[in-house]
Amino acid sequence: MPRGWALPLALAVLSGIGLGASPPPGLAEGLGLVLLASLALRCRAAVASVLLVSWMAGAVLTVQGGQLPPGLGGVDLMLEGRLESVVPQGRLTRLGVAVERCRPTASPRLPCDELTRVRLNAYAPPPMLKGERWALAVRLRPPGGLANPGTFDYRAWLWREGIQATGYVRDVPAPQRLATAPPDPRGLALALLDRQQLPPLPSRWLAALTLGAGERLSDEDWALLNATGTTHLMVISGLHVSLVAAFVLLLGRGVARLVTPGRWRLTVWPWWLAACGASGYALLAGLEPPALRALTMTLVGLWVASGRHAPGPWQGWWLALALVLLIDPLSAWRPGLWLSFGAVAMLILIWQGRPRPRGVRGWLWGLVRTQLLLAPAMAAAVLLAFDRLAPGAPLVNLVAVPLVGSLLVPLGLLGWLLTPLPGLTQACWWLFARLAEGLAWLLDAAAAWLPLWHPEPAQTLPVALVLLVLAMLWGLPGLDRRLRVTASLLLVLVPLLWQPERLPPGELVIRVHDVGQGQLVELATADYRLLYDTGPRFASGFTPLETLWPPGQAFDTVIVSHADGDHAGGVAGLEAQHRVAHYLGPQAALPGTGGEPCRAGREWRRDGVAFRLLWPPHDARGLSDNDRSCVLEVTAGDHRLLLTGDLGKAQERRLLGEVAAPVSLLLAGHHGSATSSGPALVAALAPRHLVYSVGRHNPFGHPAPEVVRRFRRAGACQWSTGLDGALTFRLGGNELSIPETARPGVRPGVDCGHLALESP
Repeated sequence: MPRGWALPLALAVLSGIGLGASPPPGLAEGLGLVLLASLALRCRAAVASVLLVSWMAGAVLTVQGGQLPPGLGGVDLMLEGRLESVVPQGRLTRLGVAVERCRPTASPRLPCDELTRVRLNAYAPPPMLKGERWALAVRLRPPGGLANPGTFDYRAWLWREGIQATGYVRDVPAPQRLATAPPDPRGLALALLDRQQLPPLPSRWLAALTLGAGERLSDEDWALLNATGTTHLMVISGLHVSLVAAFVLLLGRGVARLVTPGRWRLTVWPWWLAACGASGYALLAGLEPPALRALTMTLVGLWVASGRHAPGPWQGWWLALALVLLIDPLSAWRPGLWLSFGAVAMLILIWQGRPRPRGVRGWLWGLVRTQLLLAPAMAAAVLLAFDRLAPGAPLVNLVAVPLVGSLLVPLGLLGWLLTPLPGLTQACWWLFARLAEGLAWLLDAAAAWLPLWHPEPAQTLPVALVLLVLAMLWGLPGLDRRLRVTASLLLVLVPLLWQPERLPPGELVIRVHDVGQGQLVELATADYRLLYDTGPRFASGFTPLETLWPPGQAFDTVIVSHADGDHAGGVAGLEAQHRVAHYLGPQAALPGTGGEPCRAGREWRRDGVAFRLLWPPHDARGLSDNDRSCVLEVTAGDHRLLLTGDLGKAQERRLLGEVAAPVSLLLAGHHGSATSSGPALVAALAPRHLVYSVGRHNPFGHPAPEVVRRFRRAGACQWSTGLDGALTFRLGGNELSIPETARPGVRPGVDCGHLALESP
């Protein structure tokens, strides 16, 4: 490739991906006109660029166009496809399926033949293996997920993995195996590893480090790696693939020096041998996106290092980026891609223009210096991507990187190479196990000494920018040392001088979290924090509450309205991970917490905001569980909030005499079910804003159409967590503003001065 073409190539690829993700009106026509103009001018570079942009835009649009149509949500479909992944989780098994055929079981229906990848849950399925072909009866829904600020975006993850629908496998008709799995070297290697007498932790780490089997790592492993900033060491990355390439290259050049001592430096075959070794290792690791990205970067790096008609380091960087995106356009949305290329860019910056180290001492200092300069840049990137910072990462990586790169990975790979000699394999892996357990102990100690830090949302960007500027100050060659020291001291003061916004007395922030078909509301004043309900616990055991905050949060009061699982399902997770000063709610919902029952008339005041329980009455005998729901009224200045749990219409009428109307914000009773939100309540309260806490595409049809129409006639501005994601309101100021939504731009609320929408 001619010099200087790598950057335009990468920009054309990125432009095509961006246009495909957010296509403007007339995209195809515009590209056609530019192509015709380029052909008329006989500009081959422009023609190639337009074709490349069109190709990349088309690839992204194809993935978007293949997503399951909403009209096929919840409809019985028959799929035939190959199992890309099989992950057992107790009775539940998660399946990744590459779809080959799809058809609805009933007609007339929309076609589903554009589907290429789906993710399924199978409950107590027959034995399944990766690579097998199966016929499955399924029910699917379009890609979606919970949307809460600062949390894992499942919908975005589905998008960047190319998954076009999710759902579950039906029992009738039963799944049918169509073909067995072809030979899988990685699967055979994992089976061999399972037969070894290794402790659980070293066995998991060996599988992840050498075979890219990250799915074998436990939640505790990932938590430890995240807390110490060493996640990059435990997945197949550029470090591992480049180590294999470097080892094979050194071996090949050593042989070349013996065979052709006079011209071994000019010998080409060792470089090709290194490329083949790196490719073979990536194939053994399954050629998953991280391994494919690492292989592409390594191959380009070998070309740059060979010096034979090779591009420079920065041209090689742009070329590798373009190739990775050409192979997998959706990787543009994967944080791992930008972390990897950011790290390589920082390494080029650190070493370019500086003399090569000499001697063992020089190389050791060079490696230490590189790690110290790389650490703040990578910490900033992780902070921006994942909203977390591992303070001990720079020091931990000084030990962990050489230990993993120089000992653990070579020992693990040598064990695989020596499998024909079981005794030598066991010796290698025994030493690997001892070192892995020692590293795990070190990581545990580091995490306890310097625990993972989750900054306030408003603090993330300032801290990340400070870290990036610090990395550039010390990484750029040629800067005066006095400038570096002075600027660094001034930059360190920025996070220390930053102060988060503090709510004034009398103001309240309410966040109705998106927890699917359930309810969880967080209320906060300047120095007080209350939860109303804790969200559901799903059949898989997943609790949305566990994803909302990092462990160790403190809550002054938690009110559980009643014992239904969609309101009280998160209590166990709350108890396990966080600190709660006081519980209120029925004993059935709060076993072992020492909570007190809700009683009408209980009042308290915090930071100028008044809290009052309106229900249940002291004598609640004969009432159903729903009708004994704790009802909370909160008054902040001239604004009022009312939370009624699952209270029914009859009890709503009894409650009306206790409520001061109008209400600024109302959470719809029983998720907008027709059993609640009766005409009397709606007319009396006349809420300005109404929120339905519901799951998207929920099977209950919540909110009920008559409830939506009832509140529309009352002039309420209606919101839904299923459509808008989490909603954040601020009460107590002069005006009641439109809330912040976790899915901005999806829709502007119902009857908020815009076109109204009804529940289906």
